[in-house]
Amino acid sequence: MHGVIALAKPCKVVAMIPFNMRAHMTAGLAIGFLVVPLIPAHASPDLAKQNTCMGCHAMDRKVVGPSYKAIATRYQSQPRAQMVDVLATKIRLGGGGAWGVVVMPANTKISEVDAKKLAEWILDSNK
Repeated sequence: MHGVIALAKPCKVVAMIPFNMRAHMTAGLAIGFLVVPLIPAHASPDLAKQNTCMGCHAMDRKVVGPSYKAIATRYQSQPRAQMVDVLATKIRLGGGGAWGVVVMPANTKISEVDAKKLAEWILDSNK
């Protein structure tokens, strides 16, 4: 009887391998199927919501802090890699003075990787 093995990881990438093919797979191919789910997903509004960013920011209007589009517009002429690092640091450690007197609190529970994903997503928000 033929069936399917489904391997799922938290990023919701699923690799399906028919039972009748498993004997023919090389070790490299098998590893390839297992590595696919480990590729990190790009940041999205969901990542921003999970980390309570949307409590102070919105896509196209000021809430407490500036909109994501305003941030992207302000920094669009700067070197992208540099701005990803700068914004990721501000996301994790907080900041103040760049947008007025309101201070952005630190979000140290966000990993550096997720902070960089959020920074990239913010910089892409006005495209």
